[in-house]
Amino acid sequence: MEASERPQLPLDDGGAGVVRVLDDRLVIESLTVSDERAARVVRERAESGQAPAETIGKAVEIGARVLDTEETAANVDYVRHEVETSFGKLDKQLGATIEQGAESIAEQLATSFGIERSDSVQAQIKEIVAADRESLLTALTKEDPSNPLVGMQVRIGKKLLEAEERHRLQTAETNEQIAGLREELARANERSLADERVAEAEAAGTRKGRTFEERVHDAIERIAALRGDSATHTGAEQAEGGGKKGDTLVELGACDGPAQGRILFESKDAERLSKNKAWAYLNEGMAKRAASFAVLVVAGEENVPAGRQQLSEYEGNKMIIAVDRDEPDGLALEVAYRLAAARVLLARETDLEVDAVAVRDAAAEALSIVGQAQAIRSTLTGIKTSSDNARKGLDAMVDAVKEKLRLIDSLIASAAEAD
Repeated sequence: MEASERPQLPLDDGGAGVVRVLDDRLVIESLTVSDERAARVVRERAESGQAPAETIGKAVEIGARVLDTEETAANVDYVRHEVETSFGKLDKQLGATIEQGAESIAEQLATSFGIERSDSVQAQIKEIVAADRESLLTALTKEDPSNPLVGMQVRIGKKLLEAEERHRLQTAETNEQIAGLREELARANERSLADERVAEAEAAGTRKGRTFEERVHDAIERIAALRGDSATHTGAEQAEGGGKKGDTLVELGACDGPAQGRILFESKDAERLSKNKAWAYLNEGMAKRAASFAVLVVAGEENVPAGRQQLSEYEGNKMIIAVDRDEPDGLALEVAYRLAAARVLLARETDLEVDAVAVRDAAAEALSIVGQAQAIRSTLTGIKTSSDNARKGLDAMVDAVKEKLRLIDSLIASAAEAD
């Protein structure tokens, strides 16, 4: 009986279910809620062990709180709006009332103390204020020391002039410093450019002033000094047999005793000689300089005589090598020098038992490596970046060539000692 007297909601006859409110409880029967998120939450919590009825109960509680909060906020906004509207009306009413009261008081004061009355307080105050204002304006507009504003204006004007003068002087000084710095910078740039031009001129002068023949001789002289040989620049000297054939004459072992043989080096960079003309130069030079072997040094592979190969022995006493025009001091020239020296020494010591096969193989390997090294060097000439690995390979090849040359020298030395 008690339950039936409590407030209840009418039965929902929409077919979606029955919801009854009994005091502080809800009774829901056959209610279907179509919400994907709600179904997913109930399902996931049921899988984790929480009863679906408990999840639904919490969802209803939380949803009810949210709805209640939204309604409360709406009510608060409504109340705030009504209060602001009411206060606005009240403020206008009060303002009108105060204004009306002020006008009434003013009328009463005017009646008792009218400005038109000469004996009124207002009239007397007005006269005093007017007189004081006239006196104050007169005092403040006079241009004599008695006016306190004059002194202030003078002081302010003086300070402004002083500040302007200081600014002018500082600006002038700064401009002078900037001008000085610009001049110094210009002079420094001119000196730098002049130094660069001088360096370039000196380098160009050095390159142009020294001929290909002289550069080749210096390179040969360096190689000869390391071996105890003597290298003489004979390009401008009269030969023993007459004429000035041959540019550099190398005397093997001449620094330590009698020469063991002579090698003639002929340098050519102006033209590509034919084979016959090249042999004529070398044969005539060997005859005039009493040399037993001759090497034709040309500037670049393009000047090698047609049909001839570098570092190949021709007619038993001639060889051709191509070097860089500006920097002939390289591996190729040293290989040609050593092979020529070995050939001269072998021809002199005819009774030496030298492993000719080993010498030939070492020379062939050296020639192959020199070809590879020259190809790499040509590539490096036009490549300034990413060249470290290539240079390492080049250095390894150089070492390998030098090792082959040392092998040739040791073979010859061993044969000489055995003899």
